[in-house]
Amino acid sequence: MAVEGGMKCVKYLLFFFNLIFWICGIALIGLGIYVQIYLNATLTINNASASGPPIVLIVVGVVIFFISFFGCCGAAKENYCMVTTFAILLGIIFLVEIAAAIAGYVFRNKVQDVFRDSINDSVSNYNVTKEAKDGMDAIQQTFHCCGANSSSDWNNYPPFKGSGTVPDTCCKVIVTGCGKNSTNIYTNGCIQGIDDWMKKYVGIIAGVALGIAFFEILGIVFACCLMKGIRSGYEVM
Repeated sequence: MAVEGGMKCVKYLLFFFNLIFWICGIALIGLGIYVQIYLNATLTINNASASGPPIVLIVVGVVIFFISFFGCCGAAKENYCMVTTFAILLGIIFLVEIAAAIAGYVFRNKVQDVFRDSINDSVSNYNVTKEAKDGMDAIQQTFHCCGANSSSDWNNYPPFKGSGTVPDTCCKVIVTGCGKNSTNIYTNGCIQGIDDWMKKYVGIIAGVALGIAFFEILGIVFACCLMKGIRSGYEVM
């Protein structure tokens, strides 16, 4: 009876953890979509590696969403095959997350270079394509910055070259023609602004990732315990 009670407890815990996984999967999908839309709305991406992080988030979220299905059903029906599938898939996704974290750390400078090149291209092509203009305007408004490295960058490109003016989206208070007033503009560059924004939120993302990894390990442990109980022929109600 004590064994049956313990296995029943493991069963309910596994079911509970899978509900958490399911919610985490939805959250990762939503976060990945938000980041991807945000990047597409603000940056003219010329390198696919810049879209890598949000795509990874979406893929991992979808995988976790479906893995939780096997875990929930396997725990509810005491199905050895489904619980085993859940444990194996969860172990694989855990290893993939570790590999992605290592790759992200190793190639972090390359991703920063991609953003830097993208912003420089947007500044130089501001008066050439509508895509570059809209993207740079969105960046400057969002991150409260001006130019790539500083507001003086605009003095090198038309239609602002040699005029001492900047786009109106550089202004602290945006009104038509405000870019002609140098006292009303942001002077810090957008490259540094985006870099500061990324550093601000990387800790939060890392914390969430560690939390998910912790629950994944617990899920694997509980799944293995339930598998052992089912395989041993215990009656789990």
